[in-house]
Amino acid sequence: MFLHCGNFHLDLAHPKVMGIVNVTPDSFSDGGRYASSAAAIGHAQQLIADGADMLDIGGESTRPGAAEVSEQEEMDRVLPVIEGLRDIAVPLSIDTWKPAVMRAALKAGVSLVNDVNALQAGGALEIAAQSGAAVCLMHKQGTPQTMQQQPRYADVVAEVSAFLRARMAVIEAAGIGRDRIVIDPGFGFGKSLAHNLDLLRHLDVLRALGVPVLAGLSRKSMLGALTGRAVDDRVAASVAAALLAVQRGAAIVRVHDVRETVDALKVWNAVNLKQ
Repeated sequence: MFLHCGNFHLDLAHPKVMGIVNVTPDSFSDGGRYASSAAAIGHAQQLIADGADMLDIGGESTRPGAAEVSEQEEMDRVLPVIEGLRDIAVPLSIDTWKPAVMRAALKAGVSLVNDVNALQAGGALEIAAQSGAAVCLMHKQGTPQTMQQQPRYADVVAEVSAFLRARMAVIEAAGIGRDRIVIDPGFGFGKSLAHNLDLLRHLDVLRALGVPVLAGLSRKSMLGALTGRAVDDRVAASVAAALLAVQRGAAIVRVHDVRETVDALKVWNAVNLKQ
């Protein structure tokens, strides 16, 4: 399976690691450590040195309870970082749901749109379709402000799968081929611990939809609930979760701790995949 991201063609025979670059002052995971353009660019370059196959750049926190930021403020945060990394040898992704930010980021050089809103905002689908970029469609229940207030599902795996299947049909009808589509079950986005664990156990159901699955479990609160560890002390749990996701069919894992995840996947690949 290959993923076509603009000028990049990623061979997904081996799982890929997406490094997270949060250009935000209120990220749950790094507390604004890379909120300046220079710090974010330096961090991104280190993630590449650590083995990241792609980078996901975001300028608005989507943690539970996070406040929205304006389009202009989000662009002011991410565009200098994208421009500073445009010649880097891996695909750049923009983590946004806002069409104006998508358009500006694509023009600046990103080749993947990672949208927690699954391209449902007005104009988002058209912008993505015209770009040649890949898209990542995520499931969420509610908004970042409300999503963790008693999320409910009759069958979380079936409902998430049905939503993503329906969005894929819309995206394909707009002219975006399956070789440009990634799906994300949205761990922690309107899901309880039990819901998250059910989705992780049954990632193969999503993989059966026929496109790559991205899993974003890194440092999330579900790992804190399971281990009792603070955000900065969840590296081991995050690596374990990434490996479990790959074992169950994830083609891409989105992580903060790139070096540790890359090393763990090297061992996993050596044991499980033909070299």
